[in-house]
Amino acid sequence: MAAESATDRPPTTRPDVSVVVPVYNTLRYLRACIDSLLRQTIGPERMEIVAVDDGSTDGSGRLLDRLAARHPGVVRVVHQANSGGPAAPCNRGLDLATGRYVFFLGSDDRLGPEALERLVAAADRYGSDVVLGKVVGVNGRHVFSDVFAGGNAVDVSLFDSELPWSLANTKLFRRDLVDRLGLRFPEDMPVLSDQPFTLAACYHARRISVLADYDYYHAVRRLDARNITYHSRVEQRLVSVERLFAFVADLIPAGPRRDAVLRRHAGLELANLVGDDFRRLDRATQERVHASVRRLVERHVTDGVRARLDIEARLRLGAVTAGGVDDLLAVIEQDTARGVPETVVAGGRWHAGYPGAPAAWTDVTDVRADWLARLDTVEVSWVDGHTLAVTARSPYPGFAAQAGPVRLAAGPVVGATRLDATDPTGRTVRTDFPIDRLLAVGAASGQRHPVRADVDGGHGRGSAPVRAPRLAAGRPRMLRHGARLYGVAATVDPRNGQLVLSVVPVTVGQLAARLRRRWRGGRSNGASRPAPAAVPAAPPRVGTGNHAEPAPTQVSRLTVTR
Repeated sequence: MAAESATDRPPTTRPDVSVVVPVYNTLRYLRACIDSLLRQTIGPERMEIVAVDDGSTDGSGRLLDRLAARHPGVVRVVHQANSGGPAAPCNRGLDLATGRYVFFLGSDDRLGPEALERLVAAADRYGSDVVLGKVVGVNGRHVFSDVFAGGNAVDVSLFDSELPWSLANTKLFRRDLVDRLGLRFPEDMPVLSDQPFTLAACYHARRISVLADYDYYHAVRRLDARNITYHSRVEQRLVSVERLFAFVADLIPAGPRRDAVLRRHAGLELANLVGDDFRRLDRATQERVHASVRRLVERHVTDGVRARLDIEARLRLGAVTAGGVDDLLAVIEQDTARGVPETVVAGGRWHAGYPGAPAAWTDVTDVRADWLARLDTVEVSWVDGHTLAVTARSPYPGFAAQAGPVRLAAGPVVGATRLDATDPTGRTVRTDFPIDRLLAVGAASGQRHPVRADVDGGHGRGSAPVRAPRLAAGRPRMLRHGARLYGVAATVDPRNGQLVLSVVPVTVGQLAARLRRRWRGGRSNGASRPAPAAVPAAPPRVGTGNHAEPAPTQVSRLTVTR
């Protein structure tokens, strides 16, 4: 049975904002999280903190009780048995919240000092029912940031913006809207449970505003968590994705507006189910995943959705609908082990040359520019310690003539790209990424920058993630930026094989641990002193809420021959 701290009761006057913090075993990060709330410039008289301890076993609950005792009337704590997911503690906190607005904060994340004051002021000024403040990743955590690229926006459409890619519940919600709609988090969704709540709020909101003028929400990549593997969560993901698609279908009538939202769910949640990690599942699980994904594609992925998918998602989902598990595995094997297949041109049509694949889903004629942008990384190397050089290659013989100007970008950092003069076929490009620019955009908190290729030639503009098959593992390089040390490395996202350039802060504890391991290894090998410390690879992260991500594989140098 849930228990509320006796030292902490609701204030007599209604606060402007209630911050609900679901907590489960985040002791290392919890104090910084709550401290970021206690330091809010909006002031304690205008806010309340409702922390719900969901059966923590690491001392998080005891820390919350101490904080509640120190800040009566501001911090409220509820303890309950572990529910197995973030939905139940979010609902419990929402039941107790009394503010005019409610905000949800992950217990390993934190807010900028002015965040709540700015968010509430914007909601009052514009009459907004939902306000999204700029989210930044910490310790290399990836966040979707395209919705902030245009700056502040008073009135944002759910259907004509990048908002569907930012559906976490880390927003300010007007309480009257929540109560009028009876919004709650679906507790039968083990993961992704914040998306139905956020979608319904945005769909019915009179106005949604986006604020990009301040770092409001700091989403922290946990460096102390054990990895939750794709396999161990796949059943939960299947259940949640199926319920998510059903929710969208019930919420939004069929047509372009539903397609605008399902583009995200098909291109991300659904395509990830048949990502590179699919091959690691046992056969029975592969069959279940394949059947579920095929059913969802056939039921929900319209021509309008398909036309707006990233080419990689389009090809994977097409492979699912056109064949069986072995056909899908053949496609994944091609992508992960051999790289982009040859282009087959027949009868004026272009096809992706996956072995044995039916022509119905391999036709890329209408997206030839996107297809030409598909490049494989063949080498990543350091140049003079100041530049990270990425060499990538297309299998298409007419690449140089038909692709047009080529540009590789790592997140917001655009590299200097040129044709590799050592390749007479003109199919290889080299891109230099200045390390100082990577550090400038990522060093404040650490960032992961996925690498994409853009082309602009006779077939139009195209874009695709740059994959990196057959990587050779290595350690990041340690570099100093200001007073801090950072590990900079090329990595690969195991979900989709995309090359990522990572900037991750290096802590004193990590350096000390590496020194101890080296020293012990040196002693066991008869060495008289430890070897110089290298930057440790960042441990895997697991999300505390709905957006867990696998840790990338590090690589310092890669060479692929064909």
